[in-house]
Amino acid sequence: MSNRKEQLAALDRLLTIMDELRAQCPWDRKQTFESLRHLTIEETYELADAILDKDLKSMEGELGDLLLHIFFYAKIGSESQSFDIGSIAQAISEKLISRHPHIYGDVKVADEEEVKRNWEQLKLKEGKDSVLSGVPNSLPAVIKANRIQDKVAGVGFDWEAPDQVLEKVKEELSEFSQEIAQGDKDAMEAEFGDVLFSMINYARFLGIDPESALERTNKKFIKRFKYLESEAKSQGTTLKDMTLDEMDRYWQEAKKL
Repeated sequence: MSNRKEQLAALDRLLTIMDELRAQCPWDRKQTFESLRHLTIEETYELADAILDKDLKSMEGELGDLLLHIFFYAKIGSESQSFDIGSIAQAISEKLISRHPHIYGDVKVADEEEVKRNWEQLKLKEGKDSVLSGVPNSLPAVIKANRIQDKVAGVGFDWEAPDQVLEKVKEELSEFSQEIAQGDKDAMEAEFGDVLFSMINYARFLGIDPESALERTNKKFIKRFKYLESEAKSQGTTLKDMTLDEMDRYWQEAKKL
């Protein structure tokens, strides 16, 4: 591992490389905030995959890709004298100091939950018109629901115990079942959304990240289904030609593996 001097030297080297690429490389010279946006989102998801896979080597590489993007945005910002890497670092440093009065001031806190409540209150004092102002509109729905619930809980709008949330889940499932019986597609969709929202809230109370939980299930399903495809191929057949009982037998084998 490198020391502080070596870390600063590495960052300075990246700054120099970014300057050179922006000046000399046709592709890098052409990029804008807008053209980089979708690439940044893609890199973020690649980092998320590495985290779920517990692949530390890949995490290092993906973090490097994201760091490059931050330096790239900073470089573009500096060209219009809007901001640069220094002003970005200064701004986040000031925000961290302001949002942690229990470290840099005389505020006392009892636990993590009180820190979170103070954080949301401080944001409102900074001029935010709602505790939900910081939730990006373009977040994936599961992550967005979790962030919404987490933020309103930070100002005390929350259930008191997990069993209350579980009762809400059961209530929403009952309402969903009623709409299924009625056959109203729009009402069914609305109630299904309520079921998902309440399930995400219950996961939060249990300390489960719903996005990670669902992605784990996605990966598990993909692995088992690929085993199913592989076994079908080894038998000289395809899934289309297999019965459900045959597929289930291989599925159960995959679960054991």
